[in-house]
Amino acid sequence: MPFRLLVSQDWRSRSPEETKTGSDLKTWLDGLIAHGGIKTDAIILAHAHRGHDDSGKLSELADLVLALTAAAERTLEATLTGDSFAIAARAWPSDVFARLPAPCPYPVAVGAIAGAQGIPLRDTLIGYLTAAIHSQVSVAVRLVPLGQTAGLQVMAGLETPIAALVDAAASANLDAIGGIAYAADIAQMRHETLGIRVFRS
Repeated sequence: MPFRLLVSQDWRSRSPEETKTGSDLKTWLDGLIAHGGIKTDAIILAHAHRGHDDSGKLSELADLVLALTAAAERTLEATLTGDSFAIAARAWPSDVFARLPAPCPYPVAVGAIAGAQGIPLRDTLIGYLTAAIHSQVSVAVRLVPLGQTAGLQVMAGLETPIAALVDAAASANLDAIGGIAYAADIAQMRHETLGIRVFRS
C-alpha cells in the first residue's frame, strides 16, 4: 500500500495526500519504521526465521499477522504476496514449504524460507526492510511526484533507521509488537473503496 504508516517524531500525523517533498516522505517512512507495519513485519519475520522447522509456530504467526491487519485489502496484499513469494522460492527445494500455513502472510513466508535455507537472520531482515522501503519510495517517485534523486536521498537517509530496526527486531519478543498507526489504517480503509486506483493495495 502506498505510504503505509503514520506518525512524525512530534506525534502529528501527515496523510499520504499531504506528502509533497522528500522530507515529507522520509518523515512518513521514519514513522512506519519506528511505529507501524514495517516494524511489526520485521519482528514477525524474525520469529518465523527462528521457527522455520515448527509448523505450529508458523501457523500462530500467520494468524497474528492477519489479526493485526486493519483493512481487508491489506490482508489480501499480505497473503497474496506471501503465497507468491513461496511459489517463486520453490525454485530452491526445501521441506519448509510443507510447513507453511495457507494462506501464508509475506513476513512469515520470507522468514521461514530464509531460515530453512540457512540465510542469516540479519541479512534477511536487511533485504526485507530495504525492499519494503524501496517500494514505498518508488511509489512516491511516480505519484507525488518526486525526482529520482530525491527518492535516492530518502533511501540513503533511512539506512540508519533500517539498521536500528534490524538490531531491534532480531531479538524482540512478540510483546514488542505494537504501534500507533491510525492514519495508515484509515488510509488503507479509504484506499480499498476508491473507484479508480493506480495500485491494487
